[in-house]
Amino acid sequence: MTILQSVLLGILQGIAEFLPISSSGHLAIVQNLFGLDELPLIFDVMLHLATLLAVVLFFWKKIAALFGALFRWIGRKSKSEDVPLLKMIVAVILGTVVTGVLGILVEKLLPEMPLKVVCVGFLVTAVLLVSSSLYGARLEKVEGTDVQVNAKKGLLVGLAQGIGTLPGISRSGITISASLFAGIDRTTAGEFSFILSIPAILGAFILEAKNLGEVASSVGALPIICGCVAAFVSGLFALKFLMKLVNKGKLGWFACYLVPAGILGIIFL
Repeated sequence: MTILQSVLLGILQGIAEFLPISSSGHLAIVQNLFGLDELPLIFDVMLHLATLLAVVLFFWKKIAALFGALFRWIGRKSKSEDVPLLKMIVAVILGTVVTGVLGILVEKLLPEMPLKVVCVGFLVTAVLLVSSSLYGARLEKVEGTDVQVNAKKGLLVGLAQGIGTLPGISRSGITISASLFAGIDRTTAGEFSFILSIPAILGAFILEAKNLGEVASSVGALPIICGCVAAFVSGLFALKFLMKLVNKGKLGWFACYLVPAGILGIIFL
């Protein structure tokens, strides 16, 4: 793999990981179009790790607040304002467990998806984005709705994240959509979607870290570094852009790209 190829894949990963258009689906299509060999899993995980750093940097205040609430709870010094934060921590734990179980089942039971099926996933994601945006907007008009994250909602979003491991199904798209369907407000839905991704990506990296030396020798250390830097920078900008659209209730706009992309892919790939 050349440095240029790794940088392009990194940029694609950074943009598609955060924008709800499916990074895995786009990587599979780009590999096919440019005749690239199958990427080592650890290289894909390293790109995800780079985008994870973008998540941590972007949401560092929320993450710090969660750890603060956790440490106060451990020290039996919890405050009343810690309650929603502690509920989110429980939701992240439960959602991560569900994601892990479903992710393992998907990997073991489902074969590699043909590109046409991946493109169908684009259409499914588009439907989810539009419908969840409409539902979230309608729910905000209902007074007395519990918009906080809790254990039940965490399980639902964790299930969605597990389904999001399928190529063509956007992880960010399906988790934000599930959060909105669960009644979580827009801003918190975006936060929870990406905070929930942190343990999943870290877990995947730990499992594949043993192969890091092997991929460094086959792909090259410099292409890996360049790809990760590209993924981090592009991901940070994409995340900032996405959160603005989520807060404005414009998540469904991405269907304008996903629908034609999915239809063209089904026809020509």
